[in-house]
Amino acid sequence: MASRHYPLSIVIPIFNEEPALPALFRELEQACAMFLQPFGPVEIVLVNDGSKDRSWELIAAQCGRQTDWVGVNLSRNFGHQLALAAGLETARGDAVVSMDADLQDPPAVIVDMLAAHRQGYDVVYGTRKDRGQEPFTKRITARAFYFLIEKLSGVAIPRNTGDFRLLSRRTLTELARLHEAHRFLRGLVPWIGFPQTQVYYDRADRVAGETHYPFRKMLRLAFDGIASLSTKPLRLAYIFSLLLFAVFVGYIFYVLYDHFVRGGDLVPGWTSIMSAVTIFGTIQLLLLGVFGEYIGRIYEQAKNRPLYIIQEIKRTGGDPAPAAPKS
Repeated sequence: MASRHYPLSIVIPIFNEEPALPALFRELEQACAMFLQPFGPVEIVLVNDGSKDRSWELIAAQCGRQTDWVGVNLSRNFGHQLALAAGLETARGDAVVSMDADLQDPPAVIVDMLAAHRQGYDVVYGTRKDRGQEPFTKRITARAFYFLIEKLSGVAIPRNTGDFRLLSRRTLTELARLHEAHRFLRGLVPWIGFPQTQVYYDRADRVAGETHYPFRKMLRLAFDGIASLSTKPLRLAYIFSLLLFAVFVGYIFYVLYDHFVRGGDLVPGWTSIMSAVTIFGTIQLLLLGVFGEYIGRIYEQAKNRPLYIIQEIKRTGGDPAPAAPKS
């Protein structure tokens, strides 16, 4: 089994998706039978990212029944991006497609991805024609984020794409060399390079359950993306400090001019004092926060801990097998 050749692997990170898993299994089985089998055997890799519900129990049972299905159980919740990294490193296919478990990205689109891959593209993005029933605020913030990160990092990230993409084996090899603890795959994949293209599709709504990316996690992912791809926020903080210093010097000259030329009163009022202290103090704390984020990331990276730890792997017809930590 370990030496079997797979032209294609499908990797799906899963966290508390018990209500959606039966529909996901049916959809994958149908897709493999109807669309994907002509390309050869298809490996399905399901990564349980420390779910608190019965997700792993369902995954293990499904992998015990189906040939070429692999269940990867992480030792705890490491986060979506690291769970996805665990699946990508476990997959053995010549090409690997990553997707979410909510079936908003239909498996039938993988056929178009494979067709583009056979034309010579190493990376094929699944690009949404529209964002479905997403709130207007989320659409605006997503558009603003991608504009900002592209300007800061210089890396062109395709719009309206998530983690639904196909990666060639050589792209995965290069991706495995990047051991960043705070990783942003949507930025790292285009940073690697190689020929890349897009296929377009209509994004569906979730089949069950709730989104696991609320605003708080989206904000954290956004900052991870900016900080992992660019040091420009540090440079902007430096420039901002210089501008504020120029404003402060200008204010000093104004006070001296007002006193010696116009005969004004040098004694400041409480309002101006407190305003200056509040504004400059807030700005200093903000800049220290930016510096602290980068220093914290240096600290995390210097510890050189593994990105994730696999507790067990479930394959067809076998008992759960322990696995060594991956980095």
